[in-house]
Amino acid sequence: MIRTQVFLTDEQKQDIELRAKPQNKAEAEIIRELLETGRHAYPRADQESTGDALLRLTKLGEKLHVKAPADLSSRIDEYLYDDE
Repeated sequence: MIRTQVFLTDEQKQDIELRAKPQNKAEAEIIRELLETGRHAYPRADQESTGDALLRLTKLGEKLHVKAPADLSSRIDEYLYDDE
């Protein structure tokens, strides 16, 4: 583990203390757990969500004037998986 220093508001410090005491955990452990939970709640700035990637791909297709077959939605499996 890496030691680091952070500044907490009085309210944050009190919240951590109130979480740690009944669980018999160190405040540092509570902070690590909260960071881990929050870390997964927000994507990293350098990671694009799947939805954003699909929107970007759609815009690229529009820019390049890519046309899909008119029956694509009803025959998607054939277009994706058919060997012919």
